[in-house]
Amino acid sequence: METMILATKSGTPIIGQIAIVMGWIMNAIYKVLDAVGIQNIGLCIIIFSILIYLCMTPLQVKQQKFSKLSAIMQPEIQKIQKKYQGKKDQDSMMKMQEETQAVYQKYGVSATGSCVQLAIQMPILFALYQVIQNIPAYVGSVYNVFNGVCTKILAVDGFTDIINNFIADNKMTRVRQVTENADSIVDFLYALSPSQWESLQNISQFSGFSDQISKTASEIQKMQTFGVLNIADQPLSYIKTGSIILIIAALAIPLLSWATQMLNLKLMPQAAPSGNGDNNAMASSMKTMNTVMPLMSAFFCFTFPVGLGIYWIASAVVRSIQQVLINRHLNKMNIDDLVNENMRKMEAKRAKEGLPPQKITNQAHQSVRNINKIDKGMSGSDEAVRAKKVEEAYQNASHAKAGSITAKANMVRDFEERNKKK
Repeated sequence: METMILATKSGTPIIGQIAIVMGWIMNAIYKVLDAVGIQNIGLCIIIFSILIYLCMTPLQVKQQKFSKLSAIMQPEIQKIQKKYQGKKDQDSMMKMQEETQAVYQKYGVSATGSCVQLAIQMPILFALYQVIQNIPAYVGSVYNVFNGVCTKILAVDGFTDIINNFIADNKMTRVRQVTENADSIVDFLYALSPSQWESLQNISQFSGFSDQISKTASEIQKMQTFGVLNIADQPLSYIKTGSIILIIAALAIPLLSWATQMLNLKLMPQAAPSGNGDNNAMASSMKTMNTVMPLMSAFFCFTFPVGLGIYWIASAVVRSIQQVLINRHLNKMNIDDLVNENMRKMEAKRAKEGLPPQKITNQAHQSVRNINKIDKGMSGSDEAVRAKKVEEAYQNASHAKAGSITAKANMVRDFEERNKKK
């Protein structure tokens, strides 16, 4: 079964280039650890995951700011949806869109929200996974360990048939069939378990350099050992050994993966519940997905190499700590300040692009006021208070400094209001 390429770099546009840069970082981490006498790929994976996610913190903060405002906006947007429920005519659809846009405008955010942050993060995360999955391809220090054995194998007549038969006999699913390319041999060698290294030594055609195979096996095993586990092995294989210590250690990988994923999801901002049937159905689907995904992560950890499990656990722990700190930061932040900050950024961006200040029309203001009329028994006092605070912050813009962008926007608004009254 051909499922994974190890030494071959990703050729996917953007992701491949990002993975190369990340490979430089991973290789630098390994060299630093090696300089102090530590040769451990598992530890490299943990440190690497921490560094990458720390660099992504600003993107996470922006995304969570939008999520915080989105949770506050949701009741208002849902009221608009309820107002126009069942109305499919073009006029109603345009009015609903206009009133929805007024809400986004009121909070100083774009309807696309966190899409930009996600668009930046996704290639990084895919590239990160590629590096963890394909360590020899991106970490030259690891690749070089296999050079001696790789050269010897290439000199053996019919080595491709020998190794491919070995792959089939040992049911190795992590590698594709070996070709005459050196990288494919490194793919094969990196995927070998300790017992498979011993079997490789016993192949008669490789008897002339069995000592070199043994030396390489010892060196790579030292690099791959994490605690009592080998990062190239599957947790499932340890359960079959019968060793209590190995079984406990192997079970800890999928269990920790599940626990850390659940913790991370619990810390993520949750959307406010609503009485809207469609939204409730969507919320129910998300709840189901949040339950299933950690379980899937645990299941995959049983059959995937331990190294990938370590990466999933490390990244989930980092994200959880990150989320706690971001939540504390956002909880201390006044909503009014957040909205005003968004408005300033939007106006600064428009000014940079040579566009006029954002027009806040009288109709938009009226829509917002209508939205803020909380129906009795449908919304709590918290929503009303939050809406009032945001409206007050918005009204404070009328006291903007003369000549500022905000002041110009107010002039446009006042002009339109006067014309409408005539």
